[in-house]
Parts: sequence; C-alpha cells; structure tokens
Amino acid sequence: MGKPTGFMEIPRRDRGYAPVAERIRHYKEFIIAPTDKEVSQQGARCMDCGIPFCHNGCPVNNIIPEWNDLTFRGEWQQALEVLHSTNNFPEFTGRICPAPCEEACTLNIDDVPVTIKSIECAIIDKGWEEGWVAAQPPTTMTGKRVAVVGSGPAGLACAQQLARVGHQVVVFERQDRIGGLLRYGIPDFKMEKHYIDRRVAQMQAEGVEFRTRQHVGVNVSFQELDAGFDAIVLSGGAEAPRDLPVAGRELSGVHFAMDFLRQQNRRVAGDTIAASEALLATGKHVIVIGGGDTGSDCIGTSIRQGALSVTQIEILPKPPEHPDKALTWPYWPNRMRTSSSQAEGAQRDWCVTTRAFVGTAGKVSELHAARVAWQQDGSGNWKMSEIAGSEFILKADLVLLAMGFVHPVHDGLLQQAGVRLDGRGNVEANTENYQTSLSKVFAAGDMRRGQSLVVWAIREGRQAARAVDVFLTGREDLPR
Repeated sequence: MGKPTGFMEIPRRDRGYAPVAERIRHYKEFIIAPTDKEVSQQGARCMDCGIPFCHNGCPVNNIIPEWNDLTFRGEWQQALEVLHSTNNFPEFTGRICPAPCEEACTLNIDDVPVTIKSIECAIIDKGWEEGWVAAQPPTTMTGKRVAVVGSGPAGLACAQQLARVGHQVVVFERQDRIGGLLRYGIPDFKMEKHYIDRRVAQMQAEGVEFRTRQHVGVNVSFQELDAGFDAIVLSGGAEAPRDLPVAGRELSGVHFAMDFLRQQNRRVAGDTIAASEALLATGKHVIVIGGGDTGSDCIGTSIRQGALSVTQIEILPKPPEHPDKALTWPYWPNRMRTSSSQAEGAQRDWCVTTRAFVGTAGKVSELHAARVAWQQDGSGNWKMSEIAGSEFILKADLVLLAMGFVHPVHDGLLQQAGVRLDGRGNVEANTENYQTSLSKVFAAGDMRRGQSLVVWAIREGRQAARAVDVFLTGREDLPR
C-alpha cells in the first residue's frame, strides 16, 4: 500500500473530455489523458483492502491494488507486467470497459472509487510509448494446429495465449479487417483502430496467422477446419440482433444499429460507401430504440454526422440516480448513467413502447409510441402494461434498432458443425473446459455466453486457451 492515508487526503479526479463543440467535429478519441503525476496520485488513493473486492468485480481478475501501488511509486514497467499477467489487451478495456471494478471498489461506498480504468489505460499507453510491449514468440513448437474462428477480443486473447506456448494458430475472420466487434462495432471516437493494428502486428511476430475474408460456414467449410486442425475454437460474436416486429418495420429508414455503426467505421477507415447503400443521419430526425451501449454509440455517431435531432427511447423505467449501496455494493448496480455520447445532445425517454412505424412512399417519417407502466405481480415478477391514452408521435427520418442481440447466427458455421446449443441459442460449453459437444471444438466469448462485455470476452478467450492447451498437451502452464 503506497500511501496509507491517500484515500483521505487525495480527491478522486478522473480523466476529462474535450468540449462537446470540439469533439463532435471528428471521429477521433477525445479523452484528456492525465499526467504521470496525476496517475500516481490516484494510485495512492487505493486502500489495498484486506479483501480487494475490485478483483472479483473485474472479469479478468486484474491484480488492481498491486499495480495501483506500483504506479504510485513510479514503477511503471513492473506495473505493466502485473497488468499483462491477467489481461492481454488493457488498452482495449482501459478505453471501453464500463469498469465493474470501480463499482466494486470499497471507496465506491461513498461514490468516490479509485480511478482504476484510467490508471489501467495510463499504464499500457506508457508501456507502448516506452517500447516495453514486445512480441513473446515461443521457444519451442508443439506441432499442434489450432483454428480460431472470429477475431474479436475472445478470439484474439485465445490465439495469443496459444501461440505463446508453441501452438500453430490460424485466426479466421469473415470481415476484411481483423478485430471483430472492436473493429466494426465500436466507434473510433471511443477506440481508434490503430490499437488493434499494433496488437495484430505483435501477434503475427509471435506466430499467429490471420486470414481475412474467410467466412467459415460459407466460403470455408467447417469440415475443412475439422480435417486440418487438432483443435477448433469458436469465438464469433452473438450477432443475431433483436428485431422489433411492429407495423411498418419494412419501411426504408428503419435499420439495425450495427449496420449503421459498421458503415461509419468503414468510412473512417477510408472505405467508399456507395450512395445507394449509405446510412446517414445527416439532416434527419433520428430515433434510437434501446438504452444500452450500442444505442449510445448510435447517438454519438448520429450527432457527428449532423443529425437534426437524436432521441433515445427505452422500454424500461428510468434507473435511480443513486443506488442503495447497502443492497448493491460490491455488485453492478442499476443506476442512472449518462455516456459521453448521450451528453452531447440527445433527448432520452423511458417507459416507452413502439407501436408502429408510419411513412410515405415506403420511407419512415413517424414513430408511433405509447407509455408503459411496470408493476410486480404476486410472485414478484415485473409486468409491463400500456397506459391508456398515453399515445404520442415522434418525427423519425432514421430509426436505429439497438435492442441487443439474441444469440449467435445459426446458419452456416454452427449448422455445419452440429454443435449442441443451450436454451438461449448459444453454443453449449461450460466454463471449466469450454468444450462443446464435439470433443476437439471449444467455444468462448459471446458465442458461448451471449451478448456481453469486451472484458468478459478476453477472460473467456484466455480460459479457453488454457483448456485447449490441456486438451492438446496435458500440461497446465497457461493461467486461467
């Protein structure tokens, strides 16, 4: 523990943002990074609790008090080693993780947790700047070949772990660039893509082979992988979006959020989008349906494209401003959160259900909605009912459906493989050996657990890698 009284003497001070008027003019990151001194001071606030609940709050079980102490002492390189011991890609989580570790921080009982996420990001950014992050190629090869299907965070973490212990790893990605959701789902203003590119270069130096435009189950059969590899890891996403089957759903201008976000990321990358296929919010009244991170990303993108207005509606009730810490801490609470994108000018509304889309000449122009009430029944289950006479209309030139994802796409790969699915439509595999109903086939990330966080994907990728290594060699060298 660097400074026993630090949490009493030093106030919480997190990273800042560039002003709204400035940042909405571009698609680059706009976080104002703290100085080394500021990071050190925030690290000094860590209490080094006897039971560090932040460990449990963090899905990859980052050793947080240790690297907080090391940054306080100025021992940055050692802090990076500790950080990398549990997390392959802290520059990703340091930017886009919602930081459940901070909700679990003991100081969060008083709403002033240690700025864990910012410290994590500062450590890895300094590591790259100083040249401390280097390839770790294996000293010997096992002669075993592993196919990893999907290059999102789960696939990348799994591939890197396996390559470092000497397996020949080939990553198959159906898109034209590596990164999965990191590349084409998360806007550049939240995480620029050169962070992915330099990790890919590192992994290539470690022996990982990347094959893009390889859609397993479409232009590459599962049977080819089964014949050519000793083990296969399914680490694609939960990409089947939740639809909204109401009248007018077929109208032009009603789109899934990921189609909209993916297209803008391609523009930023330099791709040309045909005018006939362009999904743009420019000069339009935009309605975002869904109150989660994907909806927030649609808001920030729409504002940068020059939308006339952006309204986000959510069917659930408005969360409380302050959760009851006695009931929720150290777990993730239901609380009112405002993202940087939402703070840029969106209107938000809760307890709203969509009744229909209405338009002219085949194009949407209105969203017809009503308000709902939520009440618990005798068994304690929450039930929704529409409030009579609460109907209202919103202008809608572009509607983005951001209501989450139901499960992985079943057509193609999963049908060809014939792996067993669980009751929610995800690939069935446990968290001990990550093995599917086919002995040499493993599953990790959203394809196994359903829609989740990047940090959970990294955790599952690492743990699946260990399971594959045990399966292939019997050794247990890789950490979980």
